Amino acid sequence: MNETKASNKRIINVLGMRIGADELALIAGPCAVEGEEVCMRTAEFLRELTDELGMPLIFKASYDKANRTSLHSFRGLGMKEGLRILRKVKEELGIPVLTDVHCVQQVDEAAEVADVLQVPAFLCRQTDLLIKVGETGRAVNIKKGQFMAPEDMRFAIEKVTSTGNHNVMVTERGTTFGYHDLVVDMRSIVIMRSFGYPVIFDATHSVQQPGAAHGSSGGRREFVPHLARAAVAVGVDALFLEVHPSPDRALSDGPNMLPLSQLKPLLQSVLAIHSVLRGILTEHHP
Repeated sequence: MNETKASNKRIINVLGMRIGADELALIAGPCAVEGEEVCMRTAEFLRELTDELGMPLIFKASYDKANRTSLHSFRGLGMKEGLRILRKVKEELGIPVLTDVHCVQQVDEAAEVADVLQVPAFLCRQTDLLIKVGETGRAVNIKKGQFMAPEDMRFAIEKVTSTGNHNVMVTERGTTFGYHDLVVDMRSIVIMRSFGYPVIFDATHSVQQPGAAHGSSGGRREFVPHLARAAVAVGVDALFLEVHPSPDRALSDGPNMLPLSQLKPLLQSVLAIHSVLRGILTEHHP
């Protein structure tokens, strides 16, 4: 993978997909790798839909959810099985894949499969982890911590780029508001765009209610479309959405995930907004 610079913003290349160029990309999939059937069914649906809409796609799912609220919550199928399923998605469907890494020891093995390594929000200040993912040369997505000022994400980026790897994206996913709720400050998107790297908006984790469901997270998925449209109107390079065939049966983050049946109208609306915004920006900056 490599990067180029255009209009003072880096364009990240993920298997030929240009994140940060003119197109709005989609990063989507279930929260966790629950099993092969769910992942393949979801990935096939996403590929068909994004092909129809002409939208670049990266499939996401976590082989391990190491930051669950309760010890008894579902974490995943384990690294070996989780990566096997992600590799199958990648090879059989031709879709780039993204997954979380939670510790330095996992990075090399995950990088053998994942095209994008994601640093979870709670770990966005972990220097050793950021440097290690940078050293792989893979594209890196850093999620802004719920406790972080957007200005401080510049330093997280610098930790990765200190390795010579500039394939970096940053994601807004809400800020802690009280104890069991999050709020999205759209100024964060503008501030992080000023760093010169692609910015992603995570519309589903932004409606999460951390720890609100008696040891697991609740969520208000009805607000996902509203926040997604607002973020695209402000200006983002990709949307991050956790989706599932049956979110209420999902083993992780069900309350804030979208059912697949609701995805097409949402994507059609954000693509329309993105098209209008791109036209306005082109008119003013030919």
